[in-house]
Amino acid sequence: MGVHEIQKRLTELGDPGKAAVLQRFFKTGPGEYAEGDLFRGIPVPELRRLARHYKDLSLSDAQRLLKSPHHEDRLLALLILIHIDANRDGAVRERVYRLYLRNTQFINNWDLVDVSAEHIIGRFLMHRSKEPLTRLANSRLLWERRIAILSTFHFIKKGLLDETFRIAEILLGDEEDLIHKAVGWMLREAGKRDLKAEERFLKAHYRQMPRTMLRYAIERFPEGRRQAYLKGEI
Repeated sequence: MGVHEIQKRLTELGDPGKAAVLQRFFKTGPGEYAEGDLFRGIPVPELRRLARHYKDLSLSDAQRLLKSPHHEDRLLALLILIHIDANRDGAVRERVYRLYLRNTQFINNWDLVDVSAEHIIGRFLMHRSKEPLTRLANSRLLWERRIAILSTFHFIKKGLLDETFRIAEILLGDEEDLIHKAVGWMLREAGKRDLKAEERFLKAHYRQMPRTMLRYAIERFPEGRRQAYLKGEI
């Protein structure tokens, strides 16, 4: 089944009422971070079901779907790419990785990044140079910077935390709230595996961290310890 048939199915599944709610939730208004993004109003579990059904879609068609103006089409494309990446050989995985990096302008909302970066970028770079993450972390594009830190989630799940701390340090001065939240989240996840390592990083950097980043990073700390960080008493 090609892209035209898939998009026809997505149109049938759309719910204008839900689409309106999603467009507000994902900040699609003038001047907001997802200005102009279009939604069909399809729940994520339904998109995951469709991704399993269309898992044999060609890479060229997945790329076409990824360039759709509709948010759910792009999310479905990424879910399909994850299936392809997980079930093909190394040569195909490299093609998926490079396709992803060529099309980051279409991976342009936090949910699209969060569902895909660790599985495609993180997994591909697991045993390779992490220099591509440095470039992404220094990008002018908000979504590429979020891809950089979210990709390290794959390493965190393997118990490898150094890359998360390295990318977090690059992003300490970022001006975007969506980056503050992502970095704090990944620091918190690193702390679940090695709390002492997270605290070493925090002690070195917490005073210069944006408040939101710090709050996310220490969210699960005991209340007394959390308050000490917030008050600058560590």
